Amino acid sequence: MLLAAGRGERMRPLTDTCPKPLLQVQGRPLLQHHLQALAQAGVRRAVVNTGWLGEQIPARFGARFAPDTGGEPLHLAYSPEPEQALETAGGIARALPLLDTVFWLAAGDVYAPDFDFPFEAAREFAASGRLAHLWLVPNPEHHRRGDFGVDELGLACDWPEGDARPRQTYGTIALLRAELFAAPWCDIPPGNPDGWRVPLVALLRRAMAAGQVSASLYTGRWTDVGTPERLQRLNTPAA
Repeated sequence: MLLAAGRGERMRPLTDTCPKPLLQVQGRPLLQHHLQALAQAGVRRAVVNTGWLGEQIPARFGARFAPDTGGEPLHLAYSPEPEQALETAGGIARALPLLDTVFWLAAGDVYAPDFDFPFEAAREFAASGRLAHLWLVPNPEHHRRGDFGVDELGLACDWPEGDARPRQTYGTIALLRAELFAAPWCDIPPGNPDGWRVPLVALLRRAMAAGQVSASLYTGRWTDVGTPERLQRLNTPAA
């Protein structure tokens, strides 16, 4: 599942007329970098949630994405939301009928061109029985505190305030199990028919407390394309 429903307030005025996942990075829409990597990894179907200016995304990509490296196309389904998006967990819950029991998750506004959605990681996660596996990244300048730590068993931990152990930033790339979106971890009704707006982090923290979330550190190129300045840096040729 690719998250593409947000308004992109910090990217205005660019996002007044273009949804953030369609902004150009290195000559192609930001979302296309994920689509390309998923197709090359052998994934055959992806779900994209849409919200703000959401009609532009299926108009751009249609029902099939053909990777420019050749090979099998990636079949696309869309999960529309109101212009005021349903937050991460709310959007996933809305799209859940379209998803497998184990699925990749990636934010459409993250640029991670070297992340290849490894099949072996998905296979190991499916066999583990855990509810989530997160890829954490070194803390960027704009988020020095980080989000979560990793213990000696490879489990993601929400260290208490004041704990000196290191935290890294959640890279908004993960493997998830559909069970995370049911009781006791999640209170959203199946399919989220009432449009509950719920962030994913609340569910992850509950699952972490039960030892149900693992994590890895990803050190490849990664940018949260959250401001016009970061977008400009990505599109400025290296000196």
